[in-house]
Amino acid sequence: MLKATLRSFLAHKGRLLLSALAVLLSVAFVAGSLIFSDTVSRTFDRLFASTAADVTVSPRENLDEALPSGFTPTLPASLVDRAAKVDGVADARLDVEVDGITVADEDNESVGPTTGAPTIGINWNPTERSPVELTSGHAPEGPGQVMIDADTADSKDVAIGDTLTVIAAPGSFEVEVVGIVTFTTTNPGAALIFFDTPTAQTKLLGDADAGTSISLEAAEGVSDPQLKERVAAALGADRYDFRTADEQAEDDLDQLGGFLDVIKYVMLGFAGIAVLVGVFLIVNTFSMLIAQRTRELGLLRALGADRRQVRRSVLTEALLLGLVGATLGLATGIGLAVGLIELMGLLGMNIRSADMVIGWATPVSAYAVGLGVTFVAAYLPARRAATVSPMAALSDAEISGIGKPLRTRAVVGTVVGALGAAALIGCVTSSDTATSASLLGLGVVLTLIATVIAGPLLVRPVIRVLGGAFPALFGSIGRMSQRNALRNPRRTGATAAALMVGLALVGGMSVASASMTKSFDEQIDKQLGADFIVQNTNFVPFPREITEKIRDTEGVGLVVRAQFVPLAVRLPDGERVETTAAAYDPRLDEVANITYAEGDTAAALADGAMAMDLDFARDHGVKVGSTLPVEFQGGRTGELTVGALTDQESANSFAAQGGMYFGLDTLERYAPGGQDAVVYVNAASGVSDDDLRADLEETLDPYPQVQVRDLADYKQLVRDQIAVLLYLVYALLGLAIVIAVLGVVNTLALSVVERTREIGLLRAIGLSRVQLRRMIRLESVVIAVFGAVLGLALGLVWGVCTQQVLALQGMTALAIPWGTIVAVVIGSAVVGIVAALLPALRASRMNVLEAIAHE
Repeated sequence: MLKATLRSFLAHKGRLLLSALAVLLSVAFVAGSLIFSDTVSRTFDRLFASTAADVTVSPRENLDEALPSGFTPTLPASLVDRAAKVDGVADARLDVEVDGITVADEDNESVGPTTGAPTIGINWNPTERSPVELTSGHAPEGPGQVMIDADTADSKDVAIGDTLTVIAAPGSFEVEVVGIVTFTTTNPGAALIFFDTPTAQTKLLGDADAGTSISLEAAEGVSDPQLKERVAAALGADRYDFRTADEQAEDDLDQLGGFLDVIKYVMLGFAGIAVLVGVFLIVNTFSMLIAQRTRELGLLRALGADRRQVRRSVLTEALLLGLVGATLGLATGIGLAVGLIELMGLLGMNIRSADMVIGWATPVSAYAVGLGVTFVAAYLPARRAATVSPMAALSDAEISGIGKPLRTRAVVGTVVGALGAAALIGCVTSSDTATSASLLGLGVVLTLIATVIAGPLLVRPVIRVLGGAFPALFGSIGRMSQRNALRNPRRTGATAAALMVGLALVGGMSVASASMTKSFDEQIDKQLGADFIVQNTNFVPFPREITEKIRDTEGVGLVVRAQFVPLAVRLPDGERVETTAAAYDPRLDEVANITYAEGDTAAALADGAMAMDLDFARDHGVKVGSTLPVEFQGGRTGELTVGALTDQESANSFAAQGGMYFGLDTLERYAPGGQDAVVYVNAASGVSDDDLRADLEETLDPYPQVQVRDLADYKQLVRDQIAVLLYLVYALLGLAIVIAVLGVVNTLALSVVERTREIGLLRAIGLSRVQLRRMIRLESVVIAVFGAVLGLALGLVWGVCTQQVLALQGMTALAIPWGTIVAVVIGSAVVGIVAALLPALRASRMNVLEAIAHE
């Protein structure tokens, strides 16, 4: 049986090639994502471990920033002298590191990275642990000199002697480049600007007696944990954070982890789609191969093979296919990881391919996916193969399921579909966001499974409609193509399912994104009344110097500042909630339209007061007049009184959890030193918007980090943010389409083999090669469009339900992108034509007599 299995596998290797490609793609994305993330993690682990001091003292971080506030935590520089006197400290040095600065060249162009990585200002205090070394020029001496890293200098054409403008929180100032430093380890992608320590303190922090951390080196014979314990006891364990080198490296890696996780999970998402769609392809392939080998399997049974041996034979073929696909997929995954590493290099993160890490989990995962997918997909066809009777060897019987009743599918599909529909109905009717989202996820999974199970039941009614015009348009050729698609509903349903999955995903996300865009557009029109909005593209705050320049611009009538700040609120029900609040100037009403359930803007922005979302307040027992303990950055605490409650659904759906905001005077008392995140500007009386925009752009020309936007520009900015998610979905769709095309090609190719004698007879009675190719193309088109119709119908339902979840967060508008839907249907027809090219060409080149004599 083993010899027969191997011979059968090699005899059908051409037919199994496309299935192997599906396995290859699945494994490649899994292996590539694991190799890439392991390589980057190991690289940065070494970087952070080699550069971290034995013990690092830093300001206590009590809150996480969901949005950057521009606040830089500091500690007194005098702590260095106290720390240096601790027994076991061999060296103590003050560090100044600020990552919110902007550096512009003489043309007012930013020299920072364009990839979202920061531009970091650092004091020059070299040690043997420094990640850079001075390679040309000299170290900075005085407030007018800096050094810059070589990668930034090369990419931005900066040389020694050039003049740069540094824009930091205390203000902007000009400097001369006097030196170039080169990374001795991995360049994480940031731009580094080095100052002498006094300049870094005064120009970056605005405080000559402050720093951002202290680095301590342990004396010989003193371990890092011992030194940490001694220093914490001397400086106050409850006032600062103390980390050993290992703890600091781990913390730095955790901060980088979010970026790595995004790439890893995106690639695993591609792998998941490839696996899911590949399963349909493999099931279809093995089902058709077994159907075509009915006589061969029957002969094996007649020669003495039992059912278990036949089943084992088919599963062995599947495992061989999985083994080949997994091996090629692992090799492709390594290539994919190399490509990602090179891409990171283009984005400024220099990781060497020679340092690539292939951990034991990568090949294990690769082969587990490759073998697991093919085994699971081939199990049902293998069981079906084992039922072949020895008598089948004496007839042309098939086991492909043609003509078999679909009652079981109907019952199971109906039950699962009913459960899925119930979950989606619960999603729509629920008033709790978390519950609604959970029911949505459950409903999506169940309705997808139900559609896959019941798909063959829909083949005949739907394809009769989709191909109804074929006889009129193409005569007998159109009629035969329609009947070929109807001939085996199971096969047609499985082939279309591969395309259906991708299109259901893109349909649902298209509706959700279009609804989000429309909702934001409506809310921007409803809420914002400013003529112009000045902010950073990446929502990073900017120095108040810029705000003052705006205020002094000719034609400006009103300037309203906004800042963001992380805080923690202790609520009456005992819950401590960490969130991001906003702070505004008193004249907020003149640039924004806010609906209040109780109170008004004056009460919300009064000294020591705050506003809160009505629903959030009700959930936690808060009322107007409630006094709440609030914890700010740096550990400062205070009590704020709720002065107003807002109707979030109609007026404040952009806010973070709780919708909290207060006056800038209140913020300045508890968390001074923040930077402006947004500035709203209205024109003075008699000044046109065009004139004011031109003046503002001229004023802000020296500040490349900020842009002037009107409401239309602001809407486009929001659309662009939403589009990023949609582009990812389109990429997933592209992968699903590639595998779906392989599935259609495979189905048609095997179908052509199965119908060889039939095709020969048709050619013998006068069917031309052109007509034969047209018949196969039409069959492919109607299958592809059938998959598109099912997928889009399912996706529309998912999209509408997703919008209902979003409506609980204030995004109440529903929009259906009909243009996208029509384009997808047309594209599906094109996919069908492309998929049919090779099978149609092969069928048309058959020798008529050999085809008629085919067994």
